[in-house]
Amino acid sequence: MAVIEYFYAGYSAFAYIGHAELLRIAKKSGREIAHRPFDLRKLVTTTGAQPVASRTQAHKEYFFGREIERWAEYRNIPVMKGTPTHHAHDITLSNCLLIAGLVQGLNIDMLSLEMLRAHWVDDFDLDNPEDLKKICARAEVDPAPLLSAALSDEVHALYDANTEEAIRRSAFGSPTYFIDGDMFYGQDHLELIAHTLKV
Repeated sequence: MAVIEYFYAGYSAFAYIGHAELLRIAKKSGREIAHRPFDLRKLVTTTGAQPVASRTQAHKEYFFGREIERWAEYRNIPVMKGTPTHHAHDITLSNCLLIAGLVQGLNIDMLSLEMLRAHWVDDFDLDNPEDLKKICARAEVDPAPLLSAALSDEVHALYDANTEEAIRRSAFGSPTYFIDGDMFYGQDHLELIAHTLKV
């Protein structure tokens, strides 16, 4: 089956905003989503983009504030005011939890949605195993094997490979989608993806 390649980080605001629409497009087009959770922070250091911490307050308030609010309203989804309390925490465990689901043969469409939503609506800490257990419960998957596998060398190797692939293919951030090798950066390009796939 043809796929939509989906490079994203499990804490990404714009991945959250576009996720439900991506699921709709995939279902309507008959394509599977090939999830590629990756280390967004590492990728950003390779793109020439200014680190978030050194950007102006006005830029941060617009791009990570007003733009998030505007797009959430447009997509008719809830989003918390401001940045999640634990947004600066390590993102490895959460991304690797998603990869562990893939390794174990799960369809992680809903698990990734619940993770993104828990962070951006309910202020969950994605580096806290207890919060990750709650996310798994919401997605109706057993957290124990996923949390165990998330710490494995196999899963970490896949995480590194996803990150290196995103860098090699010149992804700019999260989310980045590929349709038959053609890159679409940002959830604001989902309408163009729908147009491309004629759905």
